[in-house]
Amino acid sequence: MSVLVTGAAGFIGSSLADALTRRGDEVVGLDCFTDYYGRDLKEANLAPLRARANFRFVEDTIQSVPLDTLLDGVTHIYHLAAQAGVRKSWGQDFLTYTTHNVDATQRLLEAVKTRPITRFVYASSSSVYGDDVPIPMREDVKVQPLSPYGVTKLAAEHLCLLYTANYGVPTVSLRFFTVYGPKQRPDMGFHRFMRAALTGAPITLYGDGEQTRDFTFIDDIVAALMAAGDRGPAGAVYNIGGGSRVSINEVLARIEEIAGHPLDIRREAAQMGDMRDTFADTSRARADLGFVPRTSLADGLRAEFEWLKGLGL
Repeated sequence: MSVLVTGAAGFIGSSLADALTRRGDEVVGLDCFTDYYGRDLKEANLAPLRARANFRFVEDTIQSVPLDTLLDGVTHIYHLAAQAGVRKSWGQDFLTYTTHNVDATQRLLEAVKTRPITRFVYASSSSVYGDDVPIPMREDVKVQPLSPYGVTKLAAEHLCLLYTANYGVPTVSLRFFTVYGPKQRPDMGFHRFMRAALTGAPITLYGDGEQTRDFTFIDDIVAALMAAGDRGPAGAVYNIGGGSRVSINEVLARIEEIAGHPLDIRREAAQMGDMRDTFADTSRARADLGFVPRTSLADGLRAEFEWLKGLGL
């Protein structure tokens, strides 16, 4: 396979590129190093990949990179590049989200509509659902995002479906549910909680802590992406969840057990756009992709904690 991975310097993108290159695929990684978090962390993600003969890195934006050249010979596209973060997507920052999440996706789809690609896998989000849906969440319910970020992820999903219906682009969209593990972004909850546990800093917890999430380990996300690229049917949308739906309070208790000491938790009001509960019905992904999450929450938490500890915090 000849593969393009957008967002290749990020948490999920670099993990996917690692697995693809280890499998023997030829991989081109594209990333523009947005300032959502530090470039040094993304460079650390890329460092092992840069040493591999079957990996090539391009620093540019999807909006400005010469796509005809970039896509030459590419058979599979994994579109992971996006502006992340629910809480920062309000107000004037929304333009950044539409630029990176919607406009970039449209340009990429437009560039491949006449190319004989095998698969275009798009990384969507559980944020498309909102709170007014039954639990566990199924792909066929009415989706009503609670945040501008969720709106942009859903808009890009719809663009994928449009290009499948009108041009035959073989898109597959995966709705990720709270991804965690080694290399997790520093703004995400587990990373913040564990860093605080290692450094003794206080933790800010938004809401009462009884909100629940379906936590999905990074290795299971990568397995789902590769399965979608190998055999996902065109136009399909799948939930990808880890089957570990627990409250944030439970997570904090487990981190205290791993760290061996209590955490200094400071509670603040819930934030706009934060969903109350998420839990994925993954039966469709199991049937079509053979997706079964392999990593328990206990093992995944320990793996991320040891990774952070190894950074010398």
